[in-house]
Amino acid sequence: MELRNTRQKQAIREAFSEAARPLSPEEALAYAQAHYKRLGIATMYRNIKALVEDGWLLPVEVPGRSTRYEVAGKRHHHHFHCKGCDKVFEVEGCVASSKPRLPRGFRSTSHEFYLFGLCSGCSARNKQHSKISDHGGRGETSVC
Repeated sequence: MELRNTRQKQAIREAFSEAARPLSPEEALAYAQAHYKRLGIATMYRNIKALVEDGWLLPVEVPGRSTRYEVAGKRHHHHFHCKGCDKVFEVEGCVASSKPRLPRGFRSTSHEFYLFGLCSGCSARNKQHSKISDHGGRGETSVC
């Protein structure tokens, strides 16, 4: 599918390239609006669909969450989902280096591996909140 290279589509491509991590359509919209303020969510969804069909973007399915998208053509990697801010990050390389014991006659053709926890920003805020709480202060937590 041949895509017209509109200013909107260029802003969307730049958003995904600059973020360097999988983005939800809403996250991509926030990044892209820095380049093209009049961009709307319907246009974002249309362009994401076209960029996936063209092979420029790949969907990233996170268990229990909405689909994120990342730029295609990267080396094999996995993903980390922050439970604090709900962002998804790339983890370089393959952390699933051991071979599982498959039932007799089964043959594995691919795998998925997700890590879940707190990103550095949420982890630091969580520690700060714990310090405030331990000293009787009124701390509020926020997300990335």
